[in-house]
Amino acid sequence: MYSFAQRADTQVVDEPLYGHFLRVTGADHPGREEIMRQIDCDGPAVMGRLLDEAGRAPGMLFMKQMAHHLVDIDTSFLERTRNIFLVRDPRQMLPSLTIQLPEANLRDTGLKMQWELYEHLLASGQQPAVIDSRELLLDPRSVLGQVCEHLGLDFSESMLSWEARPRAEDGVWAPYWYHSLHESTGFSPYVEKKGFPAQLEPLLAECQPWYDKLYARAFRANKGA
Repeated sequence: MYSFAQRADTQVVDEPLYGHFLRVTGADHPGREEIMRQIDCDGPAVMGRLLDEAGRAPGMLFMKQMAHHLVDIDTSFLERTRNIFLVRDPRQMLPSLTIQLPEANLRDTGLKMQWELYEHLLASGQQPAVIDSRELLLDPRSVLGQVCEHLGLDFSESMLSWEARPRAEDGVWAPYWYHSLHESTGFSPYVEKKGFPAQLEPLLAECQPWYDKLYARAFRANKGA
């Protein structure tokens, strides 16, 4: 989201269905009550309004969505948008996720739902882009360049860096999730985490097949190398 926000032709929206997700699931996330007080929790109304505004506004609207937020909602709106799937190796992702969500499950990772959405969009005639976080960090310029080419956009060098600060577009949940992001000025070099908590091995086994399917379709670093 921060990368696309640097483009002069793009506006970004941060997780517009977070309130909807909290309302319909009852999920106990950090800042739950504050989030539900401050944003619209009517998912269909939120998406209807955003798509209407996107159709009338100049430039592009980039919506950062979480797959697991798309619950009890008609996802056919995705057939009207151009979609990018961002995935991360669960062996690297789960230890971080469970800091904030100690009882995280497969649904919380969104991986199974991402694959199901990917297959649905393929069947509808789309060719969604898939970005893997490791490949992205290994060579941001190459991977983002491939994504832009896939979407029919000109790549902009501005997508590679930003100021170390919160953004006005950040959701009200930013204080709970965005600490390191607000200290960043671009894509950090990839560093592989060593070790893996034994108690997360069962969840890893659930996640791995879905991640592997998506990673097989992800853009690779150093295209043509």
